Amino acid sequence: MAGRCPVTASFWNLVSDLAFLVVACCAVTLALWLATSQRAHGPAINACAAALFSSALWAFCVFGLGDAHVATGFLGIVCNLAWLWMLYRLFGHGDRDKRLGPVRPVVFSLGLVESLQVALLFAGARFSSMPEASMLLLEFGITFRLLFCIGALVLIHNLYAGASAPARQGLRWPASALAVIWLYDLNFYTIAYLGDGLPVMLVELRSVALAFVLALLAMGTVRSKGELLFRPSRSFTFQSFSLLLIGAYLVVMVVIAQGLTYIGSDYDRILQTGFVLLASVVALTVLPSKRLRGWLRVTVSKNLFQHRYDYRAEWLRFTDTIGRAGPQAAPLPERIVQAVADITDSPAGLLLTPREEGGLALEARWQWRDIEVPALAIDALGARFLSENQFIVDLDDVRAGEEAAVPEVATPKWLLEDELGWALVPLLHYERLVGVVVLARPAVARRLDWEDFDLLRVVGRQLASYLAERNSQNALGEAQQFDEFNRRIAFVMHDIKNLASQLSLLAGNAEKHADKPEFRADMILTLRNSTDKLQALLARLGRYGSHPAKDREEVALDRLLERIAAQYAGKHEIVLPRSAPCKVKADAESLEQALVHLVQNAIEASSEKSPVFLDLRSEGSSAIVEVVDSGAGMSPDFIRTKLFKPFHSSKSGGFGIGAFEARELVRAMGGQLDVESREGLGTRFIIRLPLSETADLIRTMNAKEEASEVA
Repeated sequence: MAGRCPVTASFWNLVSDLAFLVVACCAVTLALWLATSQRAHGPAINACAAALFSSALWAFCVFGLGDAHVATGFLGIVCNLAWLWMLYRLFGHGDRDKRLGPVRPVVFSLGLVESLQVALLFAGARFSSMPEASMLLLEFGITFRLLFCIGALVLIHNLYAGASAPARQGLRWPASALAVIWLYDLNFYTIAYLGDGLPVMLVELRSVALAFVLALLAMGTVRSKGELLFRPSRSFTFQSFSLLLIGAYLVVMVVIAQGLTYIGSDYDRILQTGFVLLASVVALTVLPSKRLRGWLRVTVSKNLFQHRYDYRAEWLRFTDTIGRAGPQAAPLPERIVQAVADITDSPAGLLLTPREEGGLALEARWQWRDIEVPALAIDALGARFLSENQFIVDLDDVRAGEEAAVPEVATPKWLLEDELGWALVPLLHYERLVGVVVLARPAVARRLDWEDFDLLRVVGRQLASYLAERNSQNALGEAQQFDEFNRRIAFVMHDIKNLASQLSLLAGNAEKHADKPEFRADMILTLRNSTDKLQALLARLGRYGSHPAKDREEVALDRLLERIAAQYAGKHEIVLPRSAPCKVKADAESLEQALVHLVQNAIEASSEKSPVFLDLRSEGSSAIVEVVDSGAGMSPDFIRTKLFKPFHSSKSGGFGIGAFEARELVRAMGGQLDVESREGLGTRFIIRLPLSETADLIRTMNAKEEASEVA
């Protein structure tokens, strides 16, 4: 009251005391009416009555004992806790079990901060004779009150912003009253922190702020009929939680800095500066960390929300990822992997799709270039398990031996050995497996739960429909191209057949009318060679549609490979590292044709000084021929969509059926053609053919089965 005359000061004190007395009486009256009247309605009625009764007791203490008394300070703490309890009940109104859980940790933390004021209050009373200690305790108390006010105001904002539109009609009155209380305290303690002590004028005007709060609550209890529905935005909650952490960090910095000042020494300024620099370095190092942000996101989702996922946001992101188009967009298989990985915050992933021979093979990678995936990623038995059981596999559980229901064939060795492997998500379309997404471990690994499984199953079925639609479109386009190709070949075959007939007629006439024996003999030899070549061409063209079965003969693979290598002598280096005697039952001409095509492709992919390797070995009941080059290699997408698909030629004017024909020729002989390739490293084509003894045994068994069926 410095600067006022005694009469004015006495009159002002009397008015201030009477204001606290009047406000206390009004608060008691409103509290009793809320607790007893059936006409009062609105959210958190009982909690509001308890808070008003606590505020009335505090106002009576200010009137009777003064604002500096220990009892007054203690009741002030009780008031804050009571208002905080009312705020907590506002969150839980209408559906307590489901909506109180998200805010419990924050409310508990703020209650703990306010409870620390009790210790500071009694410590201040004990050390009242020590000015420096009293000032330090006052600064600590002001700092805790600032933290409490900031946190409470953030909760009020989330309460109102997360409520439905009808609920806001009833919430605006109690939310406004609570905002008035803590906004006044925020300004009050901010001025106290910047000044030399508590501002006396604002202490005396607290009765006016409390009167305003009573008016808002009275209006709210009469008019409020809305139902509270708390639906906070996840992004806003995450930002609010981050703001609270930053505020706590700043408060801790201030408290420690003030403590260093209180210790007092000739180096207090140096200690303060060093601490601030160290804390800043720690903050700049830790806060941008992706792992910290991932942990914070998981913690907020786990503790502040009933569900882990914001399904609306996940669906919008999923739709945007899959629907992305244009030349700059990634291929559909990569976008499928990204869509699943975004849900679980996985940094990378793979897409495995069914092979025509059975099992699953790699089709696409998304940000996972260093994992080695074999040509047969998961065999047919593993694919059948994933299809029949619709099982989302947690690889960490498999490694720990906690998933006895998952067979080894569904989790191959190459996948378990890579610690980044985290989960397998099957993509099912009408109960048929069209793909499997392999997810890499996120920065903050966690155990998959029922909510993850449910969401991933739904997303997997949606993505499977996209894959099935793509496969159908590719098959339809291929069928249309085959129709066009067959129509063109029909004309070609007709023309060649006419030419062959003309040449045959010419040869017959030459035999009858040629005068010179030498000329006649030479002409006949030439014409007959041409006729044979044309007939062979007709037979080869006829194979494209039907692939008629031929009698197989015993073929020495080692000699065949030596003959093919000799064809390229002087043109390109062909190396045979192993060429042990090995015989198979096959069509020698077709097998040579397939091998020559693969060797020619390897030569074209390699540089002039890079040799092509032809490796031959026996493995069990099969002979294996590998054609290996160190060229540019091929991408998984090219292998899956173009290499063995007709009409995709990299050569000008080519039909693009060479690789397709080579595979079909090998299959017709009971064999299998696989390919392994890495971009920048090279390509390996692998031909597997049954050995002669195995082929005879298979043929005998098939004949017996046919005979038994006929009988």
